[in-house]
Order: sequence, then structure tokens, then C-alpha cells
Amino acid sequence: VQLQESGPGLVRPSQTVSLTCTVSGASIATRDYDWVWIRQPPGKGLEWMGAITYRGVTSYNPSGSRTTISRDTAKNQFTLHLSSVTPEDTAVYYCNALIPGQSPTWGRGTQVTVSS
Repeated sequence: VQLQESGPGLVRPSQTVSLTCTVSGASIATRDYDWVWIRQPPGKGLEWMGAITYRGVTSYNPSGSRTTISRDTAKNQFTLHLSSVTPEDTAVYYCNALIPGQSPTWGRGTQVTVSS
């Protein structure tokens, strides 16, 4: 399985940023596969933002009321939407595949910078 993140790079404060993870090598609807978004702000640790299961059920970090995750099974993609962004949302954003019996698979990450 391979994952590739994509996004706008630079976002203005208060906007909504959408980041897409394109998956190859497996369907995002494969039974028991979960798909995750994680970020790492500069100089800080990893933060789990949320996940979507193979059935399309979502879960979010309790502190992440601005976060939603959607998917497009036809395109084999899942997307993170983060609203009302601030400079504190500047981070490298990673998508991640949780496949039973395997170590997590990571994308390379995409930089999001929030700046006016």
C-alpha cells in the first residue's frame, strides 16, 4: 500500500484547508482497514487528528472540533478538512494506513503553512 498526500501548501488564516490522501495498492473500502490523519507542527510531536474506517465511520481527536474527514471510494481517496485555520495549524500533515497484521504505512507528508 502506498499513500500520497496533496494540498495547497499555503493557506490564509480563517480559511478551510482540504488535504487529500490518494491510496494505491489497496481499496480504502477493504475490510478492517482504517485510514488516519496525523500532523506534526514545527518543533512539536505528532498529533492524531482523526480517522475513517473502511465503512466510512469517522472519529476525531476530542480537541479537533474544526476537523472533518471524508472519502471518495471511486477515486480511492480520503480527505481531511480543517476549518478556520490559524498559524497554529502550520504543520506537516501525514496520512496513514492501519492494516491488521502490518506496521502502519505512512505517506511522505505535505506541508501546510498558515500565513497572511
